[in-house]
Amino acid sequence: MTNRIDLTGKAAFIQGGSRGIGAAIARRFAKEGAAVAISYANASAQAQAVVDAIRADGGRALAYQADSRDADALRSAIRSAAAEFGGLDILVNNAGVLALGPVDELALEDFDRTLAVNVRSLFVATQEASRHLRDGGRVIHIGSTNAERMPFPGGAAYAMSKSALVGLTKGMARDLGPRGITVNNVQPGPVDTDMNPDSGEFAETLKAMMALPRYGKAEEIADFVAYLASPAAGYITGASLSIDGGFSA
Repeated sequence: MTNRIDLTGKAAFIQGGSRGIGAAIARRFAKEGAAVAISYANASAQAQAVVDAIRADGGRALAYQADSRDADALRSAIRSAAAEFGGLDILVNNAGVLALGPVDELALEDFDRTLAVNVRSLFVATQEASRHLRDGGRVIHIGSTNAERMPFPGGAAYAMSKSALVGLTKGMARDLGPRGITVNNVQPGPVDTDMNPDSGEFAETLKAMMALPRYGKAEEIADFVAYLASPAAGYITGASLSIDGGFSA
């Protein structure tokens, strides 16, 4: 049977690829034959571990320090990766922050940081990458099921930032569609990462809200993203797609 998630010869840039879902995506892409570049803000040791693991398996990987709030650094990292790889085929925007607090208490600085990382950096990265993406490429945003459902107080800013990706995805799909570039938004539910571990204080409450009462694995999200990056998903664009264990059902 032909492997329809074959990424041989493709070059990918993953914004926020040192940990959790981003690292799992980097490893999955490399497994399917893609050259991979990741960006990270502060986790240099973890980013290097991702690169080393991919190289140990015979893959090609690079890491760039670029805080997603720094537009110039992010643009520079994407340009450098494109120059190293001779262009890009896939962009994954995975960087994100979670600031919780009721509207009457949340600091404006936390609100601004949420917008800067969860929304603005996505626009900056896509704008820069679009100049290097080959026709028929892929742009994949990692959003959140909280764009559809925020079941507890204190999450207004986070939910707003992830809801913004729905509109951006639709508009970007229209802008880049004439070049055969697809743009999609993946909306994970609770996933076992250091940001929201399945043993954390919210875990049992969240599991009780799900059709499948368990946290997802980063590798499960990576499997879905790899499909969207592959030739098999060439007719999917402008979509916000939930992979949330029925959290939003």
